Amino acid sequence: MKQKLSIFSLLTMAFILLTVSFLITPAKAGVIKLSYANFPPAPTFPCVQMEYWKTEVEKRTKGKVLINTYPGGTLLGAKNMMDGVIAGQADIGNLCMAYQPGRFVVTNATSLPLGISSARAGSMILLDIFNKYQPRAFAKVKVLAVFTTAPSNIMSKKAVRNFQDIKGMDLRASGGAAQILKAWGANQIGMPMSATPEALQKGVVQGVFSSLEVMKDLKFAEICKYVTLTNTAIYPFAVVMNLERWNSLPKDVQKIMEDLIEEQTKWTGNYMDNHVKEAISWSKKTNQVEFIELSNQQQILWNKKLEPMIQKWIEKANAKGFSGQEIVNDIQKLIKKYGG
Repeated sequence: MKQKLSIFSLLTMAFILLTVSFLITPAKAGVIKLSYANFPPAPTFPCVQMEYWKTEVEKRTKGKVLINTYPGGTLLGAKNMMDGVIAGQADIGNLCMAYQPGRFVVTNATSLPLGISSARAGSMILLDIFNKYQPRAFAKVKVLAVFTTAPSNIMSKKAVRNFQDIKGMDLRASGGAAQILKAWGANQIGMPMSATPEALQKGVVQGVFSSLEVMKDLKFAEICKYVTLTNTAIYPFAVVMNLERWNSLPKDVQKIMEDLIEEQTKWTGNYMDNHVKEAISWSKKTNQVEFIELSNQQQILWNKKLEPMIQKWIEKANAKGFSGQEIVNDIQKLIKKYGG
């Protein structure tokens, strides 16, 4: 009886010790959940890169990080993306810097008509410029990626074959593209890209000045039967994270995100260039869109009209305390490095 009692007592004590041990052992850290806001519709390239980045982070952290994505302005819109992330309304946000040209002076220099001819080159140039100048416009956030669109071209309901054809046309564009269109004699109409298809149908605008992936992504090829190849301005983007949220992340998670910065920039540039090619092919085959190449004489004329823009930007940048000429010189050197 005594032996049975002893065994019972030992088992009881072991159970109590095990229970106490379980209670005082720290619980395993929970999954880190992050929100990522984006403003364009889900099928567009800024959202495609968002989903790729989300997948890579979740995979490389082995499920330690879970990212909920919010495309189409469902969490933050284009104009309040930066301030929304700073305020903590979203942990991460994707913004187009061209929408606020006075705020992002240094990085918006990449959208000047300097001859950047691809999204990959533009994205790498933007990253190098950001790394060198560390613009104070980003002091309150952590930058996780930068990238650009492919060069802008004119998508229109009527053919633009020469300099006279574009004069007086109402074209949807944003940011610094307004100055380009003004130099060419067209009228820049500002509106969200998502509102543009309806504006085209109603005749509010006669065309769009943007990179050509939207011909397929937003079905502009169904309305704009002509594309005039100008290969001009690119639009710079940045993915930013709330600084307090960034500082709260474990060091290993931070390292994974840091390691992804250049990789994401290259991936997005390559994706964009390939997607533009796909959109061009689709537009020709599915909607019989005509792609118009300007003659050499016309190209020289169009480019000459843009030359004063660069000097004007340099003067404005200098007045705001930036080294305007140095920034432009750096971009021109990087164009040679990355092949335009």
